[in-house]
Amino acid sequence: MKKWLIETEFEIQGSKFKVENLIKILLENRGIKTKKEIDSFLNPTLSEVTPQAVKIDEDQLKKAVVRIQKAIAEKQKIVVFGDYDVDGICASAVLWETLNSLGADVLPYIPSRFDEGYGLSKMGISNIKSQISNLKLIITVDNGIVANEAVDFANKNGIDVIVTDHHVPTEKLPKALAIVHTTLLCGAGVAYLLAKEIPNPKPQIPNKSKIQNTKYEIPDTHLELVVLATIADLVPLTNANRILVYWGLQKLRETKRPGLLALINKAGIKKQEIGTYEIGHMIAPRLNAMGRLASAMDSLRLICTNNKQKAENLAEVLNQTNLERQRVTQEALIHARTKAEEKGIKDLLFIADESYQQGIVGLVAGRMVEEYYLPSIIISKGEKFSKASARSIKGFNIVEFLRSASDLLVDVGGHPMAAGFTVETTKIELLEKRLFENARKILKKEDLERVLRIDCELDTKFINYETYSQIQKLAPFGMANPEPTFLSKNLTISDARTIGKDRKHLKLKLQAPSSKFQVGGIAFGMGEKNNLKIGDNVDIVYTMGENDWNGYKNIEVKIKDIRNT
Repeated sequence: MKKWLIETEFEIQGSKFKVENLIKILLENRGIKTKKEIDSFLNPTLSEVTPQAVKIDEDQLKKAVVRIQKAIAEKQKIVVFGDYDVDGICASAVLWETLNSLGADVLPYIPSRFDEGYGLSKMGISNIKSQISNLKLIITVDNGIVANEAVDFANKNGIDVIVTDHHVPTEKLPKALAIVHTTLLCGAGVAYLLAKEIPNPKPQIPNKSKIQNTKYEIPDTHLELVVLATIADLVPLTNANRILVYWGLQKLRETKRPGLLALINKAGIKKQEIGTYEIGHMIAPRLNAMGRLASAMDSLRLICTNNKQKAENLAEVLNQTNLERQRVTQEALIHARTKAEEKGIKDLLFIADESYQQGIVGLVAGRMVEEYYLPSIIISKGEKFSKASARSIKGFNIVEFLRSASDLLVDVGGHPMAAGFTVETTKIELLEKRLFENARKILKKEDLERVLRIDCELDTKFINYETYSQIQKLAPFGMANPEPTFLSKNLTISDARTIGKDRKHLKLKLQAPSSKFQVGGIAFGMGEKNNLKIGDNVDIVYTMGENDWNGYKNIEVKIKDIRNT
């Protein structure tokens, strides 16, 4: 049972009420109250996204830019060291394309999840050195903020390291030449801001004239990569992130990148209709699939290629790998669910098994949180070392929670809602015991209660195109800017049927009280609510959507919860 929490405690109805009043309420519920805040939110300006605005240290940024300009001018060998998820892949593409356009001797490098693990590592650096002689500079993207040992190793080998990252740092920072860091963007967003600074025409070093294309400006095609990364990495869509997504979506809908066009086609998406849902549920999983099961370099090649045939071939590889990813994830999820029930549902879920592939444990952890609403840790057990992913619930900082047991871990990193770690397999039982002890001290009963936040109660007569079009001014929706959610009471079910594969979804027609007004509704995943029948009176919590069926469009409600009255 979900707890319904209404943000604005009054019913919106009456002849004097206007839709503009509703928008004001929705903005206030999101902490946007002043005229300046409202104008900035409704009219995002790309010029507002600056290093200063996202609290990137200007001295560190300048040191990074000067060193990169020096490397370009002197034709020093540079490696952009990325990560195998969408954020890391897009960040790598942004920085590599920028440096390459400026005439740098640069190569991208994505580590193997299975052989090298996450982030900059001694093994990764050694592997690069075996392939590239006389390497002088490594620039990390979407990783590196906790890579203290790896940075020390690079320094000893005469390689400068510039860290660009957005993950939560530890107290001790790596001894890198420069650290370009903020937690207010995704990794690609950080790389994007750095890339814009590199071709700065102000001379900062001697021999600047040797840099090609000194008037080069960051191309708009990089915004379409930043939006992919921002949505995929589930960062809050407020302030700078909202601005990047707002403009990035427009650029993505106009993309000419052969790889993205091929992938969009494989996913069956209309390019001009791409939104946050299509990115998060259809594009990002395909890009992520390679890093989960194979090599993420193919995803990077897809993004960067100008060859249409190569793009088609790579898109098919990503598509097939994603299908395999879905299969192995579902198998692991069924297994994890069974183990959880056997162990008993406690303060958190901690499940380890040899059968889980490293690349999908994060997905399984996320699904377990959805089903049980408990912090969930899923571990892929190895012979000597085991890899884990953790996902959290609102208000429970999972990365800091894991760091409370850092003496038992080889490494740990991540965000408040998602983290990962490596542990010696022999210490898994000890770690489980420690974490359960810590969870019992921290977690309260109210923390584990599902809360469905509702913007306000709404009269059904406002379920129309005028309201819907006004609500869309608040888009794009995502983390920290959820799609507006409403409550309507005492509606009568006039029609009810299950639809979809395995009859999992519920299709309803609802009659408003004392009115002939009817609204259509879809309740995804609620086909099992077979206790509902025609004639029942219900309260519903919902968002508004547009239904397009055979060319006929109408507004329908997407039901998030429903209760008999």
